[in-house]
Amino acid sequence: MPFLAFVSCVRRFAPAALAVSLLTTAPALASTLWQWEYSGSGINARAAFTTVDSPDANGGYLITGITGTRNGIAITGLQPPGTSIPGNEPYTVDDLVFLGPGAQLTSSGFGFSMADGNYANPFYADFLPTPGYLEFFSTPGSSNTELAVQFSATPVSIPEPATFGLILGALAWAGIRRRLRGGALA
Repeated sequence: MPFLAFVSCVRRFAPAALAVSLLTTAPALASTLWQWEYSGSGINARAAFTTVDSPDANGGYLITGITGTRNGIAITGLQPPGTSIPGNEPYTVDDLVFLGPGAQLTSSGFGFSMADGNYANPFYADFLPTPGYLEFFSTPGSSNTELAVQFSATPVSIPEPATFGLILGALAWAGIRRRLRGGALA
């Protein structure tokens, strides 16, 4: 391959090489994505939340973000730890989730707001004669309910940003080799 053609090829792929370099040197985000759901009589909630990457000393992962729906209504926000959802004072949430087996929430659970102005707080009622999950549902200025639910949460495996960089780098390298060999994959 003539030298000028090589220089042209390098110029063409320089932006891709820079992008790969930035992706592979950027620190990975320290968070984990989880899929969760719970259901009960007239209740169906399913969504995803983000937690810190490492558990606390008790094995709990702090929930830092939430998305999804409850009975078709969009979840709009996560209740901060140490605060109560409106209508459930003085009971505060801790926003912790645990890997199974066993209870995956504490007796404080997590809380969230919904697009219709209502709030929910699923938690593990270890204080009952037969422990189980409950959902406290609050309609501020109106009524509240506390119903039994089945809850489950599972971490989802997703590649870190550096993995995407390595994939892009491999594809860029294959493209350069193909060009250098005159269109044949090497």
